[in-house]
Amino acid sequence: MAMSMSKMDGIKTLLNTSLERSRALSMELDKTGPRLEQIKQRLPSLVPKQNCSFVAVRHQIDGVIGPASALLKVFDVVLELQKSLLSEPFSDLFNYLSLVKQLEEAMKFLADNCRFTIQWLEGIFEALKGNPGIDDRYFLNVKKPLRILQELQDTDVCTRLKGGVLFEALEKLEAEFKRLVTENTVSFALIDSPTYQANRIAPSLMPVGVIHKLQAIIRRLKANDRLENCVSVYAVVRSSNVRASLQVFDLEYLENSISEFNDVQDIEGSVDSWCKQFELVVKNLFEPEYNLCSDVFDKIGSDVSTSCFSKIAVQSEILSFLRFGKNVTESKKDPIKLLKLLDIFAVLNNLRVDFNRLFGGGSYGEIQTLTRDVIKGVVNGACEIFWELPFQVEVQRKTSPPSNGNVPRLVSFMTDYCNQLLGDKYKPTLTQVLVIHQIWKQETYQEGLLASQIFNMIKEIALNLDSWSSAHQDVTLSFIFMMNNHSHFCNLKGTKLGEMLGSSWLRAHEEYKEYYAGLYMRESWGKLIALLNLQDGQKSNTNNTKRLKVFNEAFDCLYKKQSNWVVTDIDLKEKICKLVVQAFVPAYKNYLKSYVLLDESKHVKYSVQSLENMLSSLFEPKQSTRQVHFIGKIKHVVTHLMLTTVT
Repeated sequence: MAMSMSKMDGIKTLLNTSLERSRALSMELDKTGPRLEQIKQRLPSLVPKQNCSFVAVRHQIDGVIGPASALLKVFDVVLELQKSLLSEPFSDLFNYLSLVKQLEEAMKFLADNCRFTIQWLEGIFEALKGNPGIDDRYFLNVKKPLRILQELQDTDVCTRLKGGVLFEALEKLEAEFKRLVTENTVSFALIDSPTYQANRIAPSLMPVGVIHKLQAIIRRLKANDRLENCVSVYAVVRSSNVRASLQVFDLEYLENSISEFNDVQDIEGSVDSWCKQFELVVKNLFEPEYNLCSDVFDKIGSDVSTSCFSKIAVQSEILSFLRFGKNVTESKKDPIKLLKLLDIFAVLNNLRVDFNRLFGGGSYGEIQTLTRDVIKGVVNGACEIFWELPFQVEVQRKTSPPSNGNVPRLVSFMTDYCNQLLGDKYKPTLTQVLVIHQIWKQETYQEGLLASQIFNMIKEIALNLDSWSSAHQDVTLSFIFMMNNHSHFCNLKGTKLGEMLGSSWLRAHEEYKEYYAGLYMRESWGKLIALLNLQDGQKSNTNNTKRLKVFNEAFDCLYKKQSNWVVTDIDLKEKICKLVVQAFVPAYKNYLKSYVLLDESKHVKYSVQSLENMLSSLFEPKQSTRQVHFIGKIKHVVTHLMLTTVT
């Protein structure tokens, strides 16, 4: 407590002393200023000529010695101010700034008025030399203040030179400015989480009291042509803090080259990270940083604030984020990349107002140019991929269809892809991109352009299916193939693509699905059932044994082949299996009854129940021996863990 009181007493003494000096300086300036102003106005008439009367010269000496003495008193106050400025500004910043301002004003006052007083004294001195009878003390009264004032003329320059009092005081203010900025700069609390959202409302980055201190220091440094030093120091500290705050993110992907973006999976993950992080960085880093910069520098001038924030942005990662976007636009074109380009456009469009406000001035040339390049590349690249989509489908026509009758990956991919393009997330963005591209081409956007292009893609898919169906050597497999694909189209009901194609289109594919299901039944199991028809003349043991053998071989061959086929839709699979069982099992059952009556049961390979079970399990993916073994090991581990937990 004693130390605290002592410190307070010291501060009180310092304040009182500074106040007295300020009053003394003001009094001297108030008294001397008007008198010197009168001398300036009357200077041409006051300068005496040689050989003028002694009385006239003495009158002029008396008139100027008083103001000259007042100037010397002002200089005495300046010396006291210089002693006060040897202290450090952090103890009482605003008092220190007041002392610096007083010193500046006093030095300016001396510099402005010394010249005129010296000019007048020099005239008097020359006049005295022209009067040989003048007493030497008059020469001394003129010569001494003349010499002192001539030395004072250089005082203002000296104080501003390196090592001078004012120079050192300004250096201390710069150091105090850096200390305040550094000690009140805290890393932004960013969170690298999928659920973390960008927030426009950020708390004040610095206490108001600190901002006021910074503003006061800036005013003094600006008055002494040291504003650029402030801007540079502030930009270095704050941009370093932005970079430190960004370390919560893994930003290595920003440095990927264009060739590294040719991997679709890599580009998907990187763009997803970019979209999330870039929006967060702009809103939660650069926007509050911009606001703080305005608070600190705007009273000096908005151009200063703009220049400072430009330095902060460039020295941070803003350019790396934009270069990443540009690299994505310049990488290999791919349908998947269309969605990623639209994601980038959506983020940039969402940030458009923010960008115009933050980076819309003349100091952001590099940022503005790079942003325009990204937007141009996104729009042109997205439209190029979009218009090539039907062709991309067509070039797949020469490829082979799935050997198990499954829906080709291209078909499922493109229908899902079209659903995404027509969905609420991408359709507005894609439409906006198409409109912009048409405007750039000085063309009018036609409503229905998007739907027309989707129709073209579906048309090419249909042509591909016809070609792939013909490529199957087994006609029955081609029926399964077409049935699966028409079923896939039927399942588009309730989707965005299904709504666009319409109910009549969906009904047509429903009919085609049933049509190919009927062809499949007739061409495969229908022919096998014919082998079970017993003619009266064929009921001998020999013929029946031979017929059963032929049937067993045909059934084994057909079942083995179709066991590798798939029906992708579960409901359709169950329906087809049920139709097969209903058509085949009763005929087989009747056949066995007749055959058993002939006492040839030893040649029956399949019971009715086993046959029904086999037919019911058609079109189900079969697990390999390795898969069965692996699943068994998993079950063993899970069982062991459960037993351990219970124990």
